Amino acid sequence: MKISETLLPSLRQKVKRTMTTSLTHAASPASTSIPSAFTVYDNGFYNILGSAPKLEVILENNDLPFAHEASVYVPTTDELFVSSNMFTDPVTNETTIKISKVNVTANPVTAEILNSTIPMPNGGVNHDGGILWTNQGTMNTTGGLWQMSAQSPNKAEFIVGGFYGRQFNSLNDVVVAGDGSFWFTDPIYGWLQGIRPKPKLPAQVYRYDPVTKAVRVIADGLARPNGISFSPDEKTVYISDTAETIGDGTTDVLKPATIYAFDVSTINGQPFLTNRRVFAMPSDGIPDGLKVDQYGNVYAGCGDGVNVWSSGGVLLGKILVNGGSSNFSFGKKGQLYILNEHKLYRAQLNSTLRSTLWNN
Repeated sequence: MKISETLLPSLRQKVKRTMTTSLTHAASPASTSIPSAFTVYDNGFYNILGSAPKLEVILENNDLPFAHEASVYVPTTDELFVSSNMFTDPVTNETTIKISKVNVTANPVTAEILNSTIPMPNGGVNHDGGILWTNQGTMNTTGGLWQMSAQSPNKAEFIVGGFYGRQFNSLNDVVVAGDGSFWFTDPIYGWLQGIRPKPKLPAQVYRYDPVTKAVRVIADGLARPNGISFSPDEKTVYISDTAETIGDGTTDVLKPATIYAFDVSTINGQPFLTNRRVFAMPSDGIPDGLKVDQYGNVYAGCGDGVNVWSSGGVLLGKILVNGGSSNFSFGKKGQLYILNEHKLYRAQLNSTLRSTLWNN
């Protein structure tokens, strides 16, 4: 389907404003009320920020929530792929989600809305020179995994959509392990949001082997499994449970909004997740998208922006974004692209920081 052309002009706008570059050292959470783009809770955050941190809005569209999920930066093309939140297509009057390809080096930054065949795309990760997408599906199509080319016309190929005959629910996020396997989360948000039928599987985390085509349940017991990421040595996997956000438009602060850490153990030649433990909980909102830098620090999109913890679970600091962020991704030379629904931010951090995802 084609998106109305009236949505495109406002998506191609100049940078609207540059945020403050000042730093505030916070001895306690109360100090976060000080207006600043960055809040430091631990001196280790200064190593992440570098000598001249900056946060700026580089793209804005008041009509379309284009910057919601995925945020996959492709270093070979200097382009960023993002998926929108659900919105009503003004041409078809149907609920839809669209992928945008953002040229982050253009001046001003520009974006192109793709005519993708992926139904209700959501999370994504670098893979094989392109993007491995999760999709939530519709009432008539299953949630699953898709491989998209990073080159125009960005063709996509369906990979897998179920567990041995039972359709997945509404896949959320995905990461690629060093052995080439795909690890992904499958909550029931699609059903609760009215775009998917009643679930045929519990909310779980899966591992898919693209060589053998085998699908394994790798973790359960999570109400709303969401973000997922490996430590640099792949001995630990981090998974967020975002059950505080029910999925029907309501929240329940008594439910988990927690990042869990698991050991990746090899048993009888196969990977298993063991030693589940609480890693961290944000003070504001849910920990949605997860990323890990090359030093093992864990980043999460939360209700107040991007929160950063050390590998030991110590809150190092926050990149504050009004309205929060569902997801984000590393760019080149310490750049971090932060999704904020109608706005796309770029944070300049320590230039040595890099993604652990680009080798897949």
